[in-house]
Order: sequence, then C-alpha cells, then structure tokens
Amino acid sequence: MAEAYEDLYTMPVGALGIIAMPGSEALAEQVDCYITNWRRDLHSIPQSLSGGYMRDTYQIPVNCPRFGTGEGKAMIPDSVRGLDIFIVADLFNHGLTYDFYGQKARMTPDEHFQDLKRIIGAIGGKARRITVIMTMLYEGRQHKRATRESLDCAIMLQELVNMGVENIITFDAHDPRVQNAIPLSGFENVHPTYQMIKALVNTVPDVKIDSDHLMVISPDEGAMNRCIYYTSVMGVDLGMFYKRRDYSRVVNGRNPIVAHVFLGDNVEGKDVIVVDDMISSGESMIDVVRQLKERKARRIFVFSTFGLFNEGYEKFDKAYQDGLFDKIFTTNLIYREPALLERPWYQEVNMSKYIAHIVNVLNHDMSISSLLSPVQRIHQLMERHEQDLQAKEN
Repeated sequence: MAEAYEDLYTMPVGALGIIAMPGSEALAEQVDCYITNWRRDLHSIPQSLSGGYMRDTYQIPVNCPRFGTGEGKAMIPDSVRGLDIFIVADLFNHGLTYDFYGQKARMTPDEHFQDLKRIIGAIGGKARRITVIMTMLYEGRQHKRATRESLDCAIMLQELVNMGVENIITFDAHDPRVQNAIPLSGFENVHPTYQMIKALVNTVPDVKIDSDHLMVISPDEGAMNRCIYYTSVMGVDLGMFYKRRDYSRVVNGRNPIVAHVFLGDNVEGKDVIVVDDMISSGESMIDVVRQLKERKARRIFVFSTFGLFNEGYEKFDKAYQDGLFDKIFTTNLIYREPALLERPWYQEVNMSKYIAHIVNVLNHDMSISSLLSPVQRIHQLMERHEQDLQAKEN
C-alpha cells in the first residue's frame, strides 16, 4: 500500500473516470478494482480530496450500438464534466461481433478505432483531461514510408490529439519513433520487462539468472533494443538472429524470410529467453526456437508482449510436443481466445496492476519515471529469487 500511494497526497487533476471500450471491459475492471481498494484502505486523506475521491467504482458506462448497415455511434449516459478520463482501448479484440445486413461480422481494428473516436466525440470536450491507454498501438507496424505508402500510425496519433486527447499510453510499440508525429503531446511507450521476469521466476522457480545458465536471444534485428535492456538489467549474454529476406518478392505485404542466421555465443546447455514484441503467424518464432534446439539449448522461453496467433495454435502445439520450447509468456493487454488460455505451453502475464499504478499516479499529475524504468524492482526481484534458490539448495 505504501508503494501504491507514496507521495500521492496532492490534488488530482480531476475526479477520476475510467472508460472501457467494448472488448476492454475485463482489463478495465481489474484496474478499477485495484484503485478502489487502494483508496478505500487509506487511513487519512487531505480534506480537499474527500469529495468524490473514494468511490465504489471509477468506471463510466458507455454504449457503442450499430445500425444494420454497420454504421455506429457512441453514447455515455453519465456526466463526464470536469473528470480526468482514462480510456482503456484494446483495438485488436476480434472476439466481438455485430449485425451487418443480417449477418454476424467480426470487429476489426479499424472499426474499434472509429468507436474510440466516437467515444471521444461523445465526451464533447467536457472532460478536464483525456488520456487514451491504447494497449497495442493501432497501425504500429505501418510506422514508416518505404515507397508510396500511407503513414497510418502517424495519422492516427494526430487525429486523437486534434480531437483533444492530451496523453497516449501504449505498450511495447513496434517503433516508438512514431511519437515524432505528435512532438508537443504526451506519448508514453511502456515495456512489461519487470512483469515478464516476475512471471518467469514464479512459473519456473528453478531458473538461474546469470551468464553461465541463461541467455537472451533477439529473433531479429528489430527486437535488439528490447533484448539489450533485458541483458543489461539481468546481467546475462545476448545473441540474435538475422532475417535474410527475398526482396524480389512480396507476400502478404512484406518480403518473405529466406533464412535466420544466428549471431552470438554458444547456447549449449543454457536456458534461453527469446524476446519479441508480438507473435503474429508464428512461423518466424518457431524457426528461431528450432534452430536454438539444434544448437542444444536446454530450455527455451518466449517473451512476447502481444500474442496474436492469427494463424491458429496447431503449429505451436506440434512444436511444443516436439520439445522445441517450454513456455510462451504473453500479456493480457489484448484479447486472447479461450482456446489459448487452455494451452499447457501458455502463461499469462497480468498487466492490470501496473496499469492501475500508472492511472493512479497520472491522476495526481505525478511523474511515472520510476514505473517506466523499473531497474531497482527487477534487481530486488532477482535478489529474492537468488536467495530462494540458495535456501532450496541448502
């Protein structure tokens, strides 16, 4: 509790309001539960904060109905005047459907984004401040122009800012340089490094975090920055795979991968962590873990912030049965099908408490630097884990 409320005895920007976009209700409910419990357990608060500060819930109901043609609108039944609004948005929830000319159609990221703009439009400029927590950055992979291409991510950010959004918080952006599109507005790119390491030591209690027993692998050159951070805070070695592509062909909008070339130290007998921002089709990741097994890696764990698995789970089931990897860790930031949660190789990394900390601190207009760079907490976690290992050995 002291961690949750340290130095928060300041006037908040406004009364807190949390809006869950359709498909984001479960995550927003957990965030709301943490904050209500923290504030309920406070023994004393300044007199100026008493009115409306501690409530049973901070969630604001919204409704996004659609007409039979697929057109939609947003409705907010409660007043939002003067509130500090945080909109939790999972734009990649493909589990939602709507009626479209008598048939069921799945919600796409484009339709979720239109609903987000409709909710901001329904607020109508009455809120004190609007912060969008976009758990996975919409159009984040369309972040740069190669030839005559649209810059969808940059346009999206500018649209939100022009509609009155003051801060945008996202997780593990494919390329955080997209924030250059809105240089005068708030943009925070949050990494789940601490939560991933914590999930690993809780799930695999016998893992040894040192350079003799553990190694971090980047599946391509684009993930190197993430992996460098892991190796720096954990004190282990780094390796990477280079994707050799066929630039004479384009398949599904990109040049196909010809081969993965490994660059790094010997992985024989070591546990290996493969770190990437997302698992899409999974072909590239399975090729990487297969090559690591061929190099006699001991156990292989995959850290991926977003588990899309947009070509199903069968190939991962087979790879797991063949002993190519041991666990895949992904966050609960985006929708995960029930079938994924039942897989023996899958491990969820819950981010709701972390988001609750961010919302709570930002509501008081305080710095979140310590939350964005959790080096001290990671070192404390590793020290406790090392002590537990030594106690078991003794």
